[in-house]
Amino acid sequence: QVQLVESGGGLVQAGASLRLSCAASERSFAMGWFRQAPGKGREFVAAITWIGGVTNYADSVKDRFVISRDSAENTVYLQMNSLKPEDTAVYVCAARERYYYNLHSASYDYWGQGTQVTVSS
Repeated sequence: QVQLVESGGGLVQAGASLRLSCAASERSFAMGWFRQAPGKGREFVAAITWIGGVTNYADSVKDRFVISRDSAENTVYLQMNSLKPEDTAVYVCAARERYYYNLHSASYDYWGQGTQVTVSS
């Protein structure tokens, strides 16, 4: 089983930046970031494969967020720029074990506890 630990969340003002980290106990096929805001379901944010670094972004964040990985540390990052109040949510890291052609629609096997991101106006 893959264990995932997120960090880096916090309270910031609109327009600021945050960098989230997800430390994984071992590698898998892909790592993804999801978020859930009050009154909403879980939303896909971004994902990346360990081999090749193929990425996929939700349309709402693709011009502002960047996902990356550090293979030596088994860590995935989500650099969030130009944050908006609507980005406020609990951000959760996830891992998928097996190959799938679409990282957005794929189901994920392991989940972290989440880290809170709050963006004030």
